[in-house]
Amino acid sequence: MQDFKKLSVWRKAHAQALLVYHVTARFPKAERYALTSQLRSSAVSVAANIAEGCGRHTQAEKAHFLQIAVGSTSELECYLLVARDLGLLEQPSFERLAEEVVAVRRMLGGLLRKVRGGSGNRRRKRVQKDVGGQVTPAANRELTTEN
Repeated sequence: MQDFKKLSVWRKAHAQALLVYHVTARFPKAERYALTSQLRSSAVSVAANIAEGCGRHTQAEKAHFLQIAVGSTSELECYLLVARDLGLLEQPSFERLAEEVVAVRRMLGGLLRKVRGGSGNRRRKRVQKDVGGQVTPAANRELTTEN
C-alpha cells in the first residue's frame, strides 16, 4: 500500500477537483443536479480512484483503479466541453481546466506504465499477416531468427 497523498498526480487531481467545484459554483441553480453534479463527480472520481488504487494490495488492482481514473479524466473532459458549448463555462476557464485534465491524464499514463512494470518505450514488432489473419512465412522467419 502507498500513501496516495505523496503522489504528485493525486495532488494535481485533487487541485483540479477543487477548481471544478470553484468554477461550477457560478453555474445556474437549474444545473445543480445535472451538469454541475456530473462535473464535480467526475473530477472527484479521478482523485478518489488514484487513492483507492493506492490502498490495494496488488499492482494489478492498483493499475485497475488508475485505469478507471484515466476514464474519469475523459468523462470530465466531455462535461467541460458541454459546459463550454452551453455557455456555462467561459473559454479561459475551459482552457485552464482542459489543460489540467490533459496533464493529469499524462501523469496517470506514466504511473500506469510504472505500476505495470513497463517503460512504455518497448517497440513492438510488426507482423505481416495474410488476408485470413495468419502470420506470413516471411514474418514468421523474422520472429524466429530475432529471438
